[in-house]
Amino acid sequence: MMDSTILKQDIHDFVRSFGLYERLRGTHILVTGGTGLIGSILVKCLMALNMEHDLGIRITCPVRDKEKAYSVYDDIFKHLNVYVGDLMEFIETTNESYDFIFHCASPTVSKYFIDNPVETFELSLLSTIKLLKYAKQRSVRSFVYVSSLECYGSILNENVIDEKNQGYIDPLDVRSSYSMGKRAAETICHAYSKEYGVSVKIARLTQTFGPGVSANDNRVFAQFARKIINGEDIVLHTSGESSKPYCYTVDCITALLYILLKGEDGAAYNVANEDTYCSIKELAYFLCSNFNKESKVVMELNDNLGYAPVTKLPLLCDKLKELGWRPKYGLYEMFARYISSISIKTKNK
Repeated sequence: MMDSTILKQDIHDFVRSFGLYERLRGTHILVTGGTGLIGSILVKCLMALNMEHDLGIRITCPVRDKEKAYSVYDDIFKHLNVYVGDLMEFIETTNESYDFIFHCASPTVSKYFIDNPVETFELSLLSTIKLLKYAKQRSVRSFVYVSSLECYGSILNENVIDEKNQGYIDPLDVRSSYSMGKRAAETICHAYSKEYGVSVKIARLTQTFGPGVSANDNRVFAQFARKIINGEDIVLHTSGESSKPYCYTVDCITALLYILLKGEDGAAYNVANEDTYCSIKELAYFLCSNFNKESKVVMELNDNLGYAPVTKLPLLCDKLKELGWRPKYGLYEMFARYISSISIKTKNK
């Protein structure tokens, strides 16, 4: 099994430092995507706050796979309200009242976007519409839609990007089912806020990782980490020009809670550690230099693997910082903690 010690340390540190916990007292919170990375760590952080401060929080998680939920939540599973089934059916049939909603449910793998563009787009948009209708009818106190930096599309000028910038997305590229779905969902969130007064906010997450990400995850950062652990070369199948900042998992969770509790209705917030901005190629060299000098960077270009178009996204997070949020973990700390969390499993394979 994956070593969970570092994740437990992260959650412990979160509980000690998060100062807005009283605003969560006595609330019922709905978290979709609860077995995914962001949703699961959010739930674990909320449960840890609840236990530490006796807040009386209730958490409901609709999931597709009960066994996966057991595995993800382990000893806290019994403290959650877990609904097993289709998310859309759950939203249509739930009779519960929720104070807060975090809509984290989303596919995250490029190959899935390409193979299942209809399902990718529909999950982003239709589930969001149903949750917004629920929030309007039940007067939900606050709702955070978890979006992605991919909604910015392709931008190449490397000027800092605030929440008003937009780049190009080809609507006739099947991989755009993800980024266009995120844009459409953001639009309907803003519309429900302005027309119906729904207290919905948008969190645009950059690449977020840390303990809790599977050792077998296929995203670039995880592939690179495995190569470093095994002393293997990092092979780049693109030019590695695409650039973005990163965010550590518990920094992201803190950001989501700040947006929930202090954010402006109808507004979007970039969520990233601006200081971690680098290209994929720079990241590869950074990891080899700092974590395993036996690993080298090798270029083997292949344009047929479904990677996102080249884009450069130096996200500006001033709006989020105005709420009082600050990231705690830099790029070295992020990878040191992630690599440590998966190294036992990876080395034993």
